Amino acid sequence: METELDDEVVVVGGGVIGLTTAVVLAERGRRVRLWTRDPVERTTSVVAGGLWWPYRIEPVALAQSWALHSLDVYEELAARPEETGVRMLEGVLGETGLDEVGAWASARLPGLRAATAAEYAGSGLWARLPLIDMSTHLPWLRERLVAAGGTVENRAVADLAEADAPVVVNCTGLAARDLVPDASVRPVRGQLVVVENPGIRDWLVSADPESGETTYFLPQPGRLLLGGTAEEDAWSVEPDPAVAEAIVRRCAALRPEIAGARVLAHLVGLRPAREAVRLERGTLPDGRRLVHNYGHGGAGVTVAWGCAQEAARLAS
Repeated sequence: METELDDEVVVVGGGVIGLTTAVVLAERGRRVRLWTRDPVERTTSVVAGGLWWPYRIEPVALAQSWALHSLDVYEELAARPEETGVRMLEGVLGETGLDEVGAWASARLPGLRAATAAEYAGSGLWARLPLIDMSTHLPWLRERLVAAGGTVENRAVADLAEADAPVVVNCTGLAARDLVPDASVRPVRGQLVVVENPGIRDWLVSADPESGETTYFLPQPGRLLLGGTAEEDAWSVEPDPAVAEAIVRRCAALRPEIAGARVLAHLVGLRPAREAVRLERGTLPDGRRLVHNYGHGGAGVTVAWGCAQEAARLAS
């Protein structure tokens, strides 16, 4: 005979993956407790630029499916941008052609077209994509979870077995390296510069074909995010002034008005990279169900809702 306790789930990890997974579980009627080491406003996810696009994530086919499911959700949430932090915004994917996108995206993004020379000096693709303001979206997810009956507790976990529920969902990102333990989880350091927006309304992502270096600017409410870096196995969360100067210089080369923008903040986040996302069911030493949902690299925001649906299915 089932008891109320059988419906209990502890989700460990308060970033966008953990919060979204907890919301989906709670809205399916599970009694969800979210344990997060840091308040959601101080998790790695808050540093994310927030542009929807599968970036540095494997396996590709599954990531595309998870991303499209998330796209459906973000398109709905974009009707209430001030509340959810989600907007549909146009911009250019540099060094990308229509033939490189594939049917998986072109079928769902009918507005895709080649960027004109005035829009981008090179081969680029004009697209209308979700852009998520994480400083608004994460607290909104937390409130949605609470509204569905879930609870949030700031709690550091040294062992996943500490979670006292029949089902535990591991959404700990980079911390899974020690908690699981899983040595294949590695940091990919990303640094951003936040500046006053000099009037830029569209986003741009540009990749240097020789160095592989990615440069981007993303207009968020009240500010412009400039990036970026992708330093593998770099653990420092302290902003590097030389890197910051290089980021501003590269962005200003694309849009000169950025050069004089006043700097508001410097941000660093460690993406939880893995050779492939780990989204699977297992067991704790005492036999309780354990669901892993981590290793999303730089695409956690992009695949959050698709992965949350699959994690909720594995938890049931």
